[in-house]
Amino acid sequence: MEVKLEKIKPEDKAILSRLLELYQYDFSEYDLRDLNCHGLYDYRYLDHYWTEDGRHPFFIIVDDKLAGFVLVSDFCYLCEPGEANSISEFFVLRKYRRKGVGKAAAAEIFSMFPGKWEVMQHRENTSSIKFWESVIYELTRGQYRKLEAETEDWTGQALIFTLKE
Repeated sequence: MEVKLEKIKPEDKAILSRLLELYQYDFSEYDLRDLNCHGLYDYRYLDHYWTEDGRHPFFIIVDDKLAGFVLVSDFCYLCEPGEANSISEFFVLRKYRRKGVGKAAAAEIFSMFPGKWEVMQHRENTSSIKFWESVIYELTRGQYRKLEAETEDWTGQALIFTLKE
């Protein structure tokens, strides 16, 4: 199985928008968001990935098939502005979960942006917590910090670590 990341072009924003709806549907179990009056979750930062520096959108591709996305930004809740990158959103379609796709995509994105990272997980999302702790433990040989964190919408934990080139 070949896993690769592909930078999302502005003309493919609609595809990302549709995937974000699936992602937000899955995540609504934790953040308890409701649909808007149009039947959408409507990701509020979508356009920012093509208008702001420090934001990077990627599709996850498995054997030439669209399998998810990862959104990277330099916005962090615990690290100082501009000090670290963060995984803003990370989504793997259910068909590709528990097959190493997420792990391969995470390793690739971290290698593309070496340095300090902040990765947040919702307190109730135990699958996400297990996934990120496992991936980051392996990549850093256990050299990371786990801190309590709060966003404007939910509480959870953040994993802070540094990866060198």
